[in-house]
Amino acid sequence: MSALSGWWPVLVAGLLAVTAWLVRRRGTRLVLASVAVVLLAASALVAVRGNRPAGEAQRPHAGVFTTVAIPSPGFAARPAVVYLPPVWFTVPRPSLPVLLLLHGTPGAPEDWLTSGDAAATLETWAAAHGGRAPVVVMPDINGNRDGDSECVGPAEDYLTTTIPSFVHSRYATQPPGAHWAVAGLSEGGSCALQLTLGHPGVFATFGDYSGLAGPRTGDRNAPGDTVPKLFAGSTAAFDRHEPRWLLTHRRYPGTAGWFEVGDQDADPLAAARQLEPLARSAGVATRLTVVPGGRHDFPLWRRAFADSLPWLAERLSP
Repeated sequence: MSALSGWWPVLVAGLLAVTAWLVRRRGTRLVLASVAVVLLAASALVAVRGNRPAGEAQRPHAGVFTTVAIPSPGFAARPAVVYLPPVWFTVPRPSLPVLLLLHGTPGAPEDWLTSGDAAATLETWAAAHGGRAPVVVMPDINGNRDGDSECVGPAEDYLTTTIPSFVHSRYATQPPGAHWAVAGLSEGGSCALQLTLGHPGVFATFGDYSGLAGPRTGDRNAPGDTVPKLFAGSTAAFDRHEPRWLLTHRRYPGTAGWFEVGDQDADPLAAARQLEPLARSAGVATRLTVVPGGRHDFPLWRRAFADSLPWLAERLSP
């Protein structure tokens, strides 16, 4: 009997206790996601503790979601959520691609589980592909629920330097670059686009779900007071983060992007229809999906992630 076999009930009980605490603190909206995480983790522990012949893959039937505090000097990030697909537990461990999945504002990393159905989408994909899927990291981009970093300044360094180094080292993934992608909803969608354009050596693929035309302090495409508030009045710094400027001044061979937006979401729709052809002209392999009746809400974002995951997974495959 392995050492883990005597401890796994204790670990599961601990997870259940954490779930109960989360429900008391965060309300019933977190119940389903919390229970899903507990069940997935319990499944993984049961699978790993079993005695198997030497050399046989030791892996759970389902993927595992875990909360990880990623050290972040200069940016007070909340813990990230990390998804490890079943194949990650195979011996020898494969070097998997990585997808960063970004929330919006107001928001938190777990939004993709509580409201975005990411667990079900990822598990369905993995089950249909022999347990194989990207390692998915859901990081904090704002520092608190009502923050709005627009992924510039310290948040940009965290997302493009700290997280890639940590994830590649901790989870033995593919290195940043061709097999790394970033996708997100609303603010996170704008971030995904600008992070890829600003750091194509880190991310070669993006998913922009209902993002605006670029980093904005408000909820419209017009810059408003974005330059003074986010870039200390520097139009040059703004340009270095503005997708329209980047796509008309630089080329992006080898990159790809998925835009998805609802036709009832005026400013994000206008942004996607403007930026998608510019991206294509700059060498980005693009897809644009406009959802009839779609709004700026989680039904749209759940669909967008499910729509784009097969394409993302194919793009990321080593």
